[in-house]
Amino acid sequence: MQYEAGKPAIEVRDLAKRFQLKQKAPGLRGSWQAVWRPEMREITAVSPLSFTLEEGDMLAFIGPNGAGKSTTIKMLTGILFPSSGHATVLGCVPWQQRRQLAYQIGSVFGQKPQLWYHLPADDTFRLFARIYELDMKSYQRRRDFLVEAFQIGDLLQTPVRKLSLGQRMKCEIAASLLHSPRLIFLDEPTIGLDVVAKQQIRDAIRTLNETENTTIFLTSHDAGDVESLCRRVIVVNHGRIIFDDKTSVLKRQYLRRKVVDVRFADALTEPFTLPGVETVKQGTYGVKLEFDSRQIPVESVIQQVISGHTCNDINITDPPMEEIIREIYAV
Repeated sequence: MQYEAGKPAIEVRDLAKRFQLKQKAPGLRGSWQAVWRPEMREITAVSPLSFTLEEGDMLAFIGPNGAGKSTTIKMLTGILFPSSGHATVLGCVPWQQRRQLAYQIGSVFGQKPQLWYHLPADDTFRLFARIYELDMKSYQRRRDFLVEAFQIGDLLQTPVRKLSLGQRMKCEIAASLLHSPRLIFLDEPTIGLDVVAKQQIRDAIRTLNETENTTIFLTSHDAGDVESLCRRVIVVNHGRIIFDDKTSVLKRQYLRRKVVDVRFADALTEPFTLPGVETVKQGTYGVKLEFDSRQIPVESVIQQVISGHTCNDINITDPPMEEIIREIYAV
């Protein structure tokens, strides 16, 4: 099956994965019979999922630990066979046409390195050029582009074992992009990184999407990755999709609280209180307020604040994305 331009990059229909696990039979724990007569228990890692991803889109596929994110990626890259259902990725059935698909996709698993640990990253880059059958001129042009995009020029000759985590992850992602894949799977690409390294990786991924129309399939526990990169979010929990829409809709639908920081012209002489509003913090010249915007309008809170005090500054913000996602996971 050949991929046709204009068709979705990923089409998933009722895709599911179940595993058989051995466990000791009741009443036999600690005996030799428990080893030879284990009970089998079926675990559903991914319940039937159905969704599509258009070419050039950037999708955040998120959920708590054990929700089925990595298992789904492994099925979509052909590493695992599904228990039921069907999927095509760039026109290929992943578990049937894995070799053909490998030339069109890239993948990065944040905790599973692909760079050779004791060799410089540049050596792995050259090895990948051979594996993907790139001619040397094309490889050199692509390598130079990625070196600039990820700012790794001074890292290429350093053994990977001597790189920091952030430096290694930039090289890992660059390695997965050497063959110019049309789709890249990123599984926790910024895990454990500092804020500078995270931003550099996000900027490079965004540039790649904008300049080459590369489709991005991202899983991450970092709300900053989701908010800064992806226009669409799918939330999975217990192997099922519980939300699938734009990132902006995610925030609007689950955004229930507002935070107001107020700076007064005069010192406060007594505790600051407003009906229906929680005073989170109070200082000599300012307060931090929090309230449920479904119960009390923002305009009402601001009006009450300025009616009794002279204000130098008022700042209204939403809760961080982490809180919104945490609330969804709790459903």
